[in-house]
Amino acid sequence: MSPAEVSSVTIRLENHIVPVTDVDRAKRFYQQLGWRLDDDVAPMEGLRFVQLTPPGSPASITFGLGLPTGSPGGIQATLVVSEIEAAHDELLKRGIDVSDVWHGPPFPVEARQPGPDPERTSYSSFCSFNDPDGNLWLVQEVTTRLPGRE
Repeated sequence: MSPAEVSSVTIRLENHIVPVTDVDRAKRFYQQLGWRLDDDVAPMEGLRFVQLTPPGSPASITFGLGLPTGSPGGIQATLVVSEIEAAHDELLKRGIDVSDVWHGPPFPVEARQPGPDPERTSYSSFCSFNDPDGNLWLVQEVTTRLPGRE
């Protein structure tokens, strides 16, 4: 297949499975974040799907019972926001244990500089939090997308 043929296919990441140890605790946590509950269904014994979506996001997360998944605490994912300080303040208001805002690379931790990027360059300012199972969520400020992103 040529590159031109590949580029005509639309591919979107719309759902990601998040490993958790306690489904109801995870459900409460993500609803505390203000995420919309899309589904909570148990179609058979030992199988349960819970799907939630962050406000304004085209992508959702799913967790539950009987899902093929990794170890709890094993994911690192990124949430994109238009204003890092407002997002940080919202997380605090919701009772989330969120890091201070920093700029620079997210890893290693030693490379982080305090506060938002002084020039407010897209992709440069962050904060983070963990869910109850230790899954890491980076929150990244993006105000102008790199070319090729919609």
